[in-house]
Amino acid sequence: MQPSNIDAPKLEHINTPTVSTSQAAFYLTRKPQTLRSWAAFQTGPIQPLRINGRLAWPVAELQKILGVQK
Repeated sequence: MQPSNIDAPKLEHINTPTVSTSQAAFYLTRKPQTLRSWAAFQTGPIQPLRINGRLAWPVAELQKILGVQK
């Protein structure tokens, strides 16, 4: 079940190069902690960038994994 309080546009409409862990989890229909685990153990279908200690998930990779055309 996805949190209903996330205001996320359709993945093909995102203009930024990365999204937050919460947004990436929403698009991948996973819990944010699952993505944090993927990052910590370097597992999972996508790896984040680390920017000032924060995780940033590449939109291009999300689109590729989910088969979304921009």
